This record gives sequence, structure tokens and C-alpha cells, in this order.
Amino acid sequence: MQLLYPEIKPYARHDLAVIPPHVLYADESGKPDGLPVVFIHGGPGAGCDALSRRFFDPSLYRIVTFDQRGAGRSTPHASLEHNTTADLVADMEALREHLGIEQWVLFGGSWGSTLALAYAQAHPERVLGMILRGIFLCRPEEIQWFYQQGASRIFPDYWEDYLSLIPEEEHDDLVAAYHRRLTGDDEICRMHAARLWSQWEGRCATLRPSAQVLERFTESRRAYALARIECHYFINDSFLTPNQLLDNMPRIAEIPGVIVHGRYDMVCPLDNAWALHRRWPASELQIIRDAGHAASEPGIADALVRATDAMARRLLHLEPQAE
Repeated sequence: MQLLYPEIKPYARHDLAVIPPHVLYADESGKPDGLPVVFIHGGPGAGCDALSRRFFDPSLYRIVTFDQRGAGRSTPHASLEHNTTADLVADMEALREHLGIEQWVLFGGSWGSTLALAYAQAHPERVLGMILRGIFLCRPEEIQWFYQQGASRIFPDYWEDYLSLIPEEEHDDLVAAYHRRLTGDDEICRMHAARLWSQWEGRCATLRPSAQVLERFTESRRAYALARIECHYFINDSFLTPNQLLDNMPRIAEIPGVIVHGRYDMVCPLDNAWALHRRWPASELQIIRDAGHAASEPGIADALVRATDAMARRLLHLEPQAE
């Protein structure tokens, strides 16, 4: 297995004001004149952390990480105001311009893959390549699978906890039921709903149970932003038309890319990656046989690091590494 690169500290930090009231946190690490890559976190609402920088060779890459609106260290925390997919695409373009980057590599997983595709389709001339994990196309059937009926049949014990907050008469639309509680006036109810929502996702994210992954999902501040922003997006169809990302693939069909997807991904099933790969001639699909959804699972982490290494060699015209 290819290990993740060691932890590194940023050499620069930025607070980028966009549409009020939002101020985005971003940082840079690695090689200042290296190949630019932007890490696009999941959720929406999850934010970045020290792990986000460790998929890239710091001697080759200029690593940019940023927290999307309402997430992580961006402010205001968990804000839903002016928070749409188009807003996030515009933020990425504003960040690129702010940093003086002409073109960059996109690296994103789960919702990060969604936003990477939406950005690339809006600004294909700015994208050198893409490395995407746990493909999430935000189609209605994907939300139905994970938040209404589907994954519930694989994890009925975890599902019972997810349902525990919602009266039976509201079970016909659980996203709407959670949205009412996550945006209501009762702060205690909001926090409780956020924990249950995020716990459901964290429990299902790995093939083998992971206390570390679950702890990350349920940490109160992260869970609150994750649940509120995810639910806000999903009740609004992620501010995309039902098949928008697949329909627009001709715009970026020739951009080189690697798709990494766990065979047993219960959050974003493998057919998402399969559908994307079939519409993307320049992509390589790697199905990880012993993994679920999380980037931290060994097989997925290994494939992602190998993919970033290969992308750097390709774009920087370096000699292939000896096996």
C-alpha cells in the first residue's frame, strides 16, 4: 500500500471575502511554484483538515485547500444564506484568480466530486486534470437511496437511530422532516438532528466500522454544518437539474481524469461512477474491491495517492517511477 504523505503545515493562509456575509478560509502548502491542485471537500459542509493535504507529493504540488461556504473555518458557520452550487463554483473561480493560478488539477470526493464536475463544466479551460472519488451526481434517485429507502435495508440497525427523531407520519419525506428541524428555532433540536443525520452518514461510510471516521462525522461543530448544509442542498435538488452533470460531460470529455470508487460504497453506489466513466472517454475507472466510501480506507487512500503521483508525472512530463 502507498502511504499518505506526512502531515505538513501551510506556508500561506487566506481569508477571501465573497458575497456577504461569506468569508472563505483557504491555505496553501507544498511547493509554491509546483503543479497547482485544489482539494474540494465533501458534504457539502464537511470542511478540510490536515488529512486533506496528505494525498499529494509536497515536492511536486502547490496544494490548495479551502472550506466552502458555511463549512470548517469559513464564516459564518453553517450559514445557508447565498449557499448554492453556482455560488460555490463562483467561489472556486474567485479563489483561483486570488491565488494567481492559471490552471489547476481538481481533486474531490463525494460532494467534492459533484462540485469538481460542476466547476469543470463551467470553466473547462481552467482544468488540467481531475482525480475524483466516491462519485456523487446528486440525482434524485441517489438522495432517495441514502436518505429515504435503499441503504436503510443494508443498515436497518443504524437506520432505526436515524428515524428515531421523526414521527411516523413524517416518514414519507425524511429529508423534508430533517430540514424542518435543522432550520427550526429550537437550538437543542437542531443540534440533536444534526448529530443523528451525520451519525447515519458516518456509520455507513466505511466497509469496516471505523470509530475514527464516526468521531469525525459526529464532532458537534462539524456535524452541525454538515447536516444543515447537506439537507439545505438536498431539499433543493443540489441546485442542479436531475441529470445535469452527466448531460454536460461532452464539455469536458477530453480532460484527463481518474475515478476511484469503492465496490461496497453504500453512500454513493458504484453505478454513479460507472455512469460517469461511460460519459468520460478520457477517464480511468479504478474500482477498489475491499472499500466503501471513505477516503481514509486503505485501498482508496492508496489509489488516490498513486493517482496524484501519476497525474503529476503526466502533467510535469516526469519519468515514470520504477515499481
